[in-house]
Amino acid sequence: MEKLTITTSFTVYASVNELPQDVAALMEQAVAVRKASYAPYSKFHVGAALLLENGQVVVGSNQENAAYPSGLCAERTAIFYAGAAFPGVKILKMAISAAAEEKVVTDPIPPCGACRQSIAEYELKQDTPIEIFFMGEEGKVYCSDSLKNLLPLTFGGEYL
Repeated sequence: MEKLTITTSFTVYASVNELPQDVAALMEQAVAVRKASYAPYSKFHVGAALLLENGQVVVGSNQENAAYPSGLCAERTAIFYAGAAFPGVKILKMAISAAAEEKVVTDPIPPCGACRQSIAEYELKQDTPIEIFFMGEEGKVYCSDSLKNLLPLTFGGEYL
C-alpha cells in the first residue's frame, strides 16, 4: 500500500483592485453578466467571462428552470458557447462572480463539480491550462493557474 498526497495552490488577491488590469476587466464582465442571470428559484446569481486566445470575450450566466436539472450554470453556458462559436480557439482565462439575493457573498465561489468536469474537457482538449479567477460578490479573488487545482484527478476521454 502507498499513500497518495495531492496538494493544490492558489493565488489570493485581497479584492478586484489587486488583479492585473486585463483580469479586472474580465471580472467586470463576469459581474455584469451575473446581474443578467435568470435565478428565480435559488436566488443565487453567477456570471462567467472567458478570454479566448483570439482576444474575444465570451460570457455566460446561470439559467435556471423549474425542472432543476434543465438549467445550466454560468461556467458551462460560457464554455459551451465558446466551443460552438469559436471551435479550436483556446480559452486562456475564466473569471467567475457569484452573488445571492438574501445575503452578501464574500467567499470566493468556485465552479461546481459538473462545471469543473466541463472545464476539464476543454483544458484537456486544448492541451493548455485555463487560468480561473473566482470570487463572490465582493472580497477576495482566488486564482488557479489550471483546472487541475480544482479537480486534480481529472477524468478524460483517454479512459474511454
